[in-house]
Amino acid sequence: MAHSSKAAGALWKRTLGLSPSRGGGGRLRPGRLQAAPPPSRPRFLASPPGSLPPPPPAASSPLLCLQDSLSASLRLCYLYLNQTSRSFAAVIQALDGELRHAVCIFYLVLRALDTVEDDMTINLETKVPMLENFHSYLYQPDWRFMESNEKDKQVLEDFPTISLEFRNLAKVYQDVIANICHKMGLGMAEFLEKKVESEKEWDKYCHYVAGLVGIGLSQLFSASQLEDPIVGQDTELANSMGLFLQKTNIIRDYLEDQLEGREFWPREVWSKYAKKMSDLAKPENIDKAVQCMNELITNALHHVPDVLTYLSRLKNQSVFNFCAIPQVMAIATLAACYNNQQVFRGVVKIRKGQAVTLMMDATNIQAVKAIMYQYVEEIYQKIPSTDPSSSRTQQIVVSVRSMSLPGGVLVSRTHYSPIYLSCVMLLAALSWQYLSTVSKVAEEYVHTGEN
Repeated sequence: MAHSSKAAGALWKRTLGLSPSRGGGGRLRPGRLQAAPPPSRPRFLASPPGSLPPPPPAASSPLLCLQDSLSASLRLCYLYLNQTSRSFAAVIQALDGELRHAVCIFYLVLRALDTVEDDMTINLETKVPMLENFHSYLYQPDWRFMESNEKDKQVLEDFPTISLEFRNLAKVYQDVIANICHKMGLGMAEFLEKKVESEKEWDKYCHYVAGLVGIGLSQLFSASQLEDPIVGQDTELANSMGLFLQKTNIIRDYLEDQLEGREFWPREVWSKYAKKMSDLAKPENIDKAVQCMNELITNALHHVPDVLTYLSRLKNQSVFNFCAIPQVMAIATLAACYNNQQVFRGVVKIRKGQAVTLMMDATNIQAVKAIMYQYVEEIYQKIPSTDPSSSRTQQIVVSVRSMSLPGGVLVSRTHYSPIYLSCVMLLAALSWQYLSTVSKVAEEYVHTGEN
């Protein structure tokens, strides 16, 4: 079974899909975390400023760095980054120092791997060995694939540019990226024609397509020395970060996946509520369908304690924002989906204004805990007494509450004045416009450099 858009760069592809705006991230408000040390190398694309921090020095201007600091091949990589995921490009470009390059290349390598997996025109005899050996192509300067029909085929056709910049990275970054690429390729090959049967297999599938991304990112964070070694060493917590996002997307996208012939909900769960997974979309089965979804949401919520523990260890502001924003979008999405029949009738999205507020608030661990508390409370208030999973849902809500309220103190998220909020919204909009402009300038500059 081909797992299409959720297969390998699932976390990459879908992370900001949790936000209806599909818009940027980055440093939107100063937090209380440790500032990054000056970058050890001069060659990097400067972070676009966020909404509220003071502007960076002129020497850090994105336009100056684009023109003066990037090689032609690295400029091309950032162009591909913007072409394949402009919203994710924004949060990557908000990372500090050389970590930005490492994550950019990590993204593009996994995007290329994912493009192979997604392409249904590649027969299995060709695809399986490609997936299993893809990591080795990173060290083959001339390897490229010209026969893809996928929309992101440019990352395969010009893979030599990506692999060149991969080999230009410090060895510690190369080792992480190659290792994750190898493991993910093996996992993709395993699940090509395999359906997700048990909850254990659901975790395994989500590990391959998202947990490994979380582990790889965490190891890059530690390798950059912006974060402590424990962040990269604790693979269980990093895996949970990916699983929470991936399960949220799988739950929310039930109807879209059904329409495209894909199934990601574990049979062990849905078979308790219907004979076929597609039957859950039938109006006469709506009550059972909602109960099935509630059980899966309860499963996903068990990752929240790990998410909070992971985020509490982060010290660098750009890394914290990069990690925290998708997680708070995910909990808001689960709260919107819980006990909601609309999941089986159309698209459930959080509001743009809600997404902006979450992005503005999620800049320190206490604020993130308050956000988590708010949305698990929202879920708690909607738990039907007749729901088969009600007791388990209540138990995990209590667990998240206890982590979110150390000493019983909740940080308020509602004390801002209307004038302040208006300014915040305006600055957020200007930031997004700025990021879009920088992306266009980057694209134009790459074309200029090629001519």
